[in-house]
Amino acid sequence: METITINNDKQSLNNVQVGSNVRIFNFVNAYGCSIGDNSKVGAFVEIQRGATIGKNCKISSHTFICDGVHIEDNVFIGHGVMFTNDLLPRATRPDGTPQTEEDWKLIETYVKKGASIGSNATILCGITIGENALIGAGAVVTKDVAPNTVVAGSPAKFFKNI
Repeated sequence: METITINNDKQSLNNVQVGSNVRIFNFVNAYGCSIGDNSKVGAFVEIQRGATIGKNCKISSHTFICDGVHIEDNVFIGHGVMFTNDLLPRATRPDGTPQTEEDWKLIETYVKKGASIGSNATILCGITIGENALIGAGAVVTKDVAPNTVVAGSPAKFFKNI
């Protein structure tokens, strides 16, 4: 992997590890993350420090991948997918002062090989999406998804095996 930094009017890539043949489109903000060989990142995507994206992945436009999200190989992420990494988000402490990184615990999320996540899905932190699982568009995923299953809805529920 090669580490790149590019800052211009159309991209902000800082300390990003990229494999070979990676395509990153305009208006991507990525920093301190890694993107595997042959993966494609669409426009208006943010990938935060500590996130990992495997080989042969497609990350569609307007997606947010935060610190603590680990995406394995051959994964499809639809448009506007949102990941989280905090179950109890707050802007301030009880005394009204702004929270800092010391005030919260990072909760990691894993998307296993070959999974697909439909557009506008929200993935809460602390879960694992199993190999080859399919998340329906607009789903709100609040718990682990078994391999080779389809889930849909809000909250996401089992639909069928594949």
